[in-house]
Amino acid sequence: MTRPDGRAKDEMRAVKLTTGFTMYAEGSVLAEMGNTKVICTASVEEKVPPFLEGKGLGWVTAELKLDGRSSEIQRLIGRALRAVVDREALGERQITIDCDVIQADGGTRCASITGGYAALYLACRKLLDEGVIEKMPLTAEVSAVSVGIFEDEAVLDLNYAEDSHAIVDCNVVMTSKGEFIEVQGTGEGRPFTQNELH
Repeated sequence: MTRPDGRAKDEMRAVKLTTGFTMYAEGSVLAEMGNTKVICTASVEEKVPPFLEGKGLGWVTAELKLDGRSSEIQRLIGRALRAVVDREALGERQITIDCDVIQADGGTRCASITGGYAALYLACRKLLDEGVIEKMPLTAEVSAVSVGIFEDEAVLDLNYAEDSHAIVDCNVVMTSKGEFIEVQGTGEGRPFTQNELH
């Protein structure tokens, strides 16, 4: 099997993170995975949602501008990033990760998580440097990548040509400690076996 862009089955597209991409957010990154490009910003508010008021805990949430699937993907991004946040160390403030897909070629949610983490790190680093918080509230780094079965072969980091014809589509979110945060797998064309999942 030859992949549409000529990559090896286990080869990722080039990943590029350009920091300081916008002026006003506490953290900002242009995340590029191949031809997929997402602007990720992290904005800090000195307040938390009502359900957290007075509890001494911070919150991280996400917003995504894409299409009708946005709310599902927003929740995924928020869950992925909150998994590595010491919310007590963050204090009673909220960081909103805003992901704006400006060019999509597969893997938008993975690029949003990877870029969103980088923007979150920059925002937390700024809070730490300015003395607003006493310690870095992030306990690990987070990244995400897609895997799938395309033309009956397992492939890494599907672009749109592969994703739109994949038999199985899966997204894997992990920490720098090698721990899983989330694994989403769907049999698009048919069910898949445990061996195929591995």
